[in-house]
Amino acid sequence: MMISTEDIARICRAANRELQIAQGDPDPSPPWEEMEDWARQAVFASVETARKVKLPEELHEHWCRRREAQGWRFGPVYDVERKTHPLLVPFSELTEGQLERDRLFLAIVGALSVR
Repeated sequence: MMISTEDIARICRAANRELQIAQGDPDPSPPWEEMEDWARQAVFASVETARKVKLPEELHEHWCRRREAQGWRFGPVYDVERKTHPLLVPFSELTEGQLERDRLFLAIVGALSVR
């Protein structure tokens, strides 16, 4: 049985949230059920990207380009209204915690996309 893109996205989001909590993030991502539709669509797009790329650097680069094309820019605080995000930085500037999240995302997508 092939796992759907939506199911993979939900699993990735749940794993990311749990990793954020384990890392001591004071403001972890909301659960899937509390996300707005545009945010779910962003996770779907990241799953599709992760199926095509091999490296966390590539995943992050695609994510940044997608966000910037939607009008987002770097800002020290995540703000949906202002479309600012602190992770819109070059891959080399991500923290080890962020790198772990990208590696986990790729690993989950890779494992669940095997046909």
